[in-house]
Amino acid sequence: AMLIRTHLATSDNAFAGHETYNQWFTMHGTVMMFLFAIPVLEGFAMYLLPKMLGARDLAYPRLSAFSYWCYLFGGLMLITALATGVAPSGGWFMYTPLSGARYSPGIGADVWLIGVTFAEVSAVCGAVELITSILRLRAPGMSLARMPLFAWYMLVTAAMMLAGFPPLILGSILLEIERAFGWPFFDVARGGDPLLWQHLFWLFGHPEVYIIFLPAAGMVSTMIPVFAGRPIIGYRWIVASVITMGFISFGLWVHHMFTVGIPHLAQVFFSAASMLVAVPTAIQVFAWIATLWAGRPVLRLPMLYLFGFLVVFVTGGLTGVMLALVPFDWQAHDTQFVVAHLHYVLVGGMVFPLLAAIYYWLPHVTGRMPSESLGKWAFWLIFVGFNLTFLLMHLTGLLGMPRRVHVYSPDAGWDWLNLSSSIGGFIQAIGFVLLLLDLYLHARMGRGAGRNPWGAGTLEWAMPTPASDYNFASQPRVDSRQPLWDRPALGAELAAGRHYLGAPATRRETISVDVGSGRPERVVVLPGNSWLPLQAAAAAGVFFTCLLFKLYLPALLGFALLLAVIVRWAWRTGQRDDDQGVEVLPGLRLLSHRAGYRHAPGWAGMQFSLAADVALFGSLLFGYLYLWLIAPGWPPPQWLAWQPWPLGIALVAVLGAAWAAGRARALNRAGALVPSMSRADHASAATSTIAASRWLALAALLGASATAALGWLIAAAVPPVTSHAYAAVSTMLIVYAMMHTAIGVLLAGFVACRCRAGFVSVQRCLEPELARLWWGYTALAVLIVLGVLHLLPVAQ
Repeated sequence: AMLIRTHLATSDNAFAGHETYNQWFTMHGTVMMFLFAIPVLEGFAMYLLPKMLGARDLAYPRLSAFSYWCYLFGGLMLITALATGVAPSGGWFMYTPLSGARYSPGIGADVWLIGVTFAEVSAVCGAVELITSILRLRAPGMSLARMPLFAWYMLVTAAMMLAGFPPLILGSILLEIERAFGWPFFDVARGGDPLLWQHLFWLFGHPEVYIIFLPAAGMVSTMIPVFAGRPIIGYRWIVASVITMGFISFGLWVHHMFTVGIPHLAQVFFSAASMLVAVPTAIQVFAWIATLWAGRPVLRLPMLYLFGFLVVFVTGGLTGVMLALVPFDWQAHDTQFVVAHLHYVLVGGMVFPLLAAIYYWLPHVTGRMPSESLGKWAFWLIFVGFNLTFLLMHLTGLLGMPRRVHVYSPDAGWDWLNLSSSIGGFIQAIGFVLLLLDLYLHARMGRGAGRNPWGAGTLEWAMPTPASDYNFASQPRVDSRQPLWDRPALGAELAAGRHYLGAPATRRETISVDVGSGRPERVVVLPGNSWLPLQAAAAAGVFFTCLLFKLYLPALLGFALLLAVIVRWAWRTGQRDDDQGVEVLPGLRLLSHRAGYRHAPGWAGMQFSLAADVALFGSLLFGYLYLWLIAPGWPPPQWLAWQPWPLGIALVAVLGAAWAAGRARALNRAGALVPSMSRADHASAATSTIAASRWLALAALLGASATAALGWLIAAAVPPVTSHAYAAVSTMLIVYAMMHTAIGVLLAGFVACRCRAGFVSVQRCLEPELARLWWGYTALAVLIVLGVLHLLPVAQ
């Protein structure tokens, strides 16, 4: 950012060449949006949520580790490209056709597409982790109505990530395939449309703004009651507004496309939606102000950053309403005014709350208090420098300066504005240097914090600081939204083991509760330390790196290695003996999550993973229908050829595989879930399990037939894939169906082997349930794909 401001400080500046400057602003946006904003907020959530919820860990510790390594390797791919001079230069949005192979040769754009996809896989894994943990792994008695607001914010955010990130992943895959193999998804001459990329990108990009804002707003809703000395006003209104924002945010993506020529009726709809989202945002702002007004605010260092947040973010929100008006947006589009608005919203809505949160929760991590004096100097430098940089940029944009320009003429009259903005940028940078120095000195020499130094009411302060690896020696019973305010001695009681799971344990355990009421139902047995997540991420890194350098045979080997690691990872989970239950309190015994399937984290994880899969599939169908209805060069010169035999085989085989998986599930559920069974019951259950393995083997065989039939459709029925966008997107739909049938084959075969090996029983029935769920969705997806491909052209 400072390199950009240095270059723009004066007119006709020769500080950097055109290509270098383009790499700077592309990587600045890419790093801040993809490698900083979402990962740092997910990191905060992964650290804080188990402690706030009274749990000992997240639902999938190994998945969290895999998510981190994917983020690290994907980020290193992008940073290495910048260091070696081959970074992308097409902007952090990579608009087509400029990002295509013709206008962006070399591997710069490929680095962006592959590296960002790698990092987004990490984000989706993190979203599955967070949703499952919030809904299931809470302290007994913590109903949804008693959850900390930060948990509500993160629950909505993670759900938005599951729906919002797959369109970008799909768009990146399609653009990389076009660049590498010439499939014309975005090529107008062959029936594609560059605007399809913009739709897919902004289907991610505008929810992304709220995905960034909501976790930060959750931190604000957590900290303001502490420094106001009273509970938050309007808890239920805030929850309702957060959920409403999550829904509305997906109806705003064309807000960024008002100037591309969309119909006026669509402009009216998206303009109204863009203004409507200000209502739930305002509800939260008024709740924060009302809480401060009704309480007795204490101006501690985190509170100073929260005041900065309120000023900057509200200003950015007002300019956002201005840009929601189509006539104004036409004037300000792609000017420095939009750059100023973006930074006021993102820095105000995310960075200032993040800095407040760092100062607020760092004593929890280090056990030391921050320096008030040095922290205040850092705040004022950041606050003044930020406003000097971006407040003037509104005027620069209104005077006509475009964004993303390499150089400008001295006759334009923008010199003093740009010089002032650059000076403000360096003042802000000095403030961040002071902040980092303060954090370093605080961690090394700060005075001891003690337990609950701010007098908070949430559970993360009911443990010693710095926090232990295992969080709570025993898990509390929660009866209110502010348990520490109601029971100040709760921390000592937990340390003494006087609550749930207080007895010394030989394995890692935490309580699983009913989603709505918070009633304790199961004990989740957590996995131990393992190198498998790192090995899986490294194998994925080999796969993506080989794709980057067009080494497709080694890429297949990397994918096979990844698959082998995943199979080994899955095989090492579970147990061969039925569960006998765990005494969580004297006289209260609960079964572990392995008894049954509905309480198992794996069941919820599969459901939420399929939700992300549905979003990916929906985005692919959207692309097909968009091109069919809007793109020039349609109808195609050649339709999909009618092939009755492979079509019939695919339909019969996939439905048969789904039925066989369901039959295996039904056989394996024949019995009651009890801690102990008679010898005859055990013999009958074992017979059912062996029979279930045979049905799963049949499902695998039928699934292989369906995969082969779908492959035959691509070879015999689809026109040449590089001839027209219709052939390319039709092939992608069939490939999507093939991949799911192939995964279903592996899953069914794997579970059949697990049945034979004794990992599955009447009680331990999760894995057949997962196979049945996967095949049910796969059958539905194949039916939709074949129906769309064979019926839609007839309708035209």
